[in-house]
Amino acid sequence: MDFTEAYTDRCSSVGHAARIGDAKSLRKLIKKGSSVDVPDNRGWMPIHEAAFSKSTHCLQLLIHSAPSSSYIRAKTFEGETALHLAAKSGSVRCVQLLLQAGADPNEVTNEETTPLFLAVEGGHKEVVELLLKNKANINGPHSCSGWNPLHQASLMGRTDIILLLLENGVDKECEDDFGITPTFIASQYGKYESLNLLLLHGANSDCQAKDKATPLFIAAQEGHDKCVELLLSKGADPNLYCNDDNWQLPIHAAAQMGQSKTLDLLLPVTDSAGGVENGKVSPVYSAVYGGHKDCLEKLLMSGYSPEAQKCPLFGCETPMCMVFQRRHFEMVPVLLKYGFRLSSAHLMCCLENKTFDLFRYFLNQRCPLPSGKEVAALSQYVCNAQREWEEWLPDLLLAGFDPLLLLEATWMSSANDDILNFTLEFSDWKRLPRHVEQYLSTQGKASVWAPHKQFESIPTLTHLCRLKIRSLLKTERLRSSEFLCHLPLPVCLQDFLHYSEVLRKYGITRKPNSTDSILRSD
Repeated sequence: MDFTEAYTDRCSSVGHAARIGDAKSLRKLIKKGSSVDVPDNRGWMPIHEAAFSKSTHCLQLLIHSAPSSSYIRAKTFEGETALHLAAKSGSVRCVQLLLQAGADPNEVTNEETTPLFLAVEGGHKEVVELLLKNKANINGPHSCSGWNPLHQASLMGRTDIILLLLENGVDKECEDDFGITPTFIASQYGKYESLNLLLLHGANSDCQAKDKATPLFIAAQEGHDKCVELLLSKGADPNLYCNDDNWQLPIHAAAQMGQSKTLDLLLPVTDSAGGVENGKVSPVYSAVYGGHKDCLEKLLMSGYSPEAQKCPLFGCETPMCMVFQRRHFEMVPVLLKYGFRLSSAHLMCCLENKTFDLFRYFLNQRCPLPSGKEVAALSQYVCNAQREWEEWLPDLLLAGFDPLLLLEATWMSSANDDILNFTLEFSDWKRLPRHVEQYLSTQGKASVWAPHKQFESIPTLTHLCRLKIRSLLKTERLRSSEFLCHLPLPVCLQDFLHYSEVLRKYGITRKPNSTDSILRSD
């Protein structure tokens, strides 16, 4: 059943006359003895119809014909009295008649809503004035959420009603069930005029809700720049922690939500020490978490460290760790631009996450290659990505990584023929370590591995020369294709140093080192 509509066939004749404001018909019906207290399908009686329809003449007739004093206070199924409905519709005269007849200005609905709150919600200032003159309680909660009329007026931006409430003694620090004040509401919804009026009347700019959030924090989160500027000018503290863990500030909210202009306002007044202190969280993490590259760059440009402190809260060692966690790979060039130092662990992260464009990009950015104890850890990652070996193995070996470090039992036992053969192309296959030679021999005899015939012969002098030249150039120079291209050598020899004939043999096309592919978030 739809309780939002009224049907004439579910409403008494008296109720229908009151609804349409037909005082003449209503008078006749009352005179004939028709009942004035028959409810419809919503529990509405004729007095409710008249009050909501602003039918003052009908309302007067019904008040005078009331069967008892309780008739004035009769409620609908939603707990609304005629006074609630008159206040909601904004009829000053109907409200006046009902108050004179003994209606209670502080009666509440099923949702604990008062007539005063409904009048404010409807923006009916004259009704608000009238209710206040008739001892409507201005303080305390006026709705099921604990909102006061001042909360509602602040939300609506009705400075005239806000001023009226303030002049009549409303508590400007009134809190709802979540500890939220009208100042917080005005800040949250960007109601600048409401906020300004509240602050001019002494409202606390640093009030905190039960979760410790402040007006400045919520305004920063929502990007209400004018409100942020106003709060700061009135003394709001940008370094007041806004959560129980004492690390979150308004600057974190702005960075995470991508409020770039708000960030401009907060950067000069926020203590940057939180960006490095243990136990705190740098706003750099917030910007990466939210995926807002422009905010990240502003933070780094203003002096925040791209490496920051460890962040156990998010399970991250560095902001780059969060890049992988959130898959916001478009942030990588920004972090590197401002001095983030790559390590071989980041190459392994790429293999683990199968972000091969980023793997190539890191190699191009001189990321250190795994060495020492790191090589043992590398094994599990290369096994994870061996199906896609064409995407990363050629680049790793061409960058100067020692192929013998890959040729260990765990990986060789799981690698297919192409992977093993390709890896051997970068070695002197007749001078392999004894354990590698024995393993490959066993695999070959068992027909598990099918080596290319060339591996049965001694490497050519040209191949050995290539290995020697590449070992002299070191990995830093090998990563730059431009460096090899500028050597005073014929193009054919430059291609040879690039292993071009080997790549063609395996059908591998090297992808250019470009940031384009990683600038797009997954």
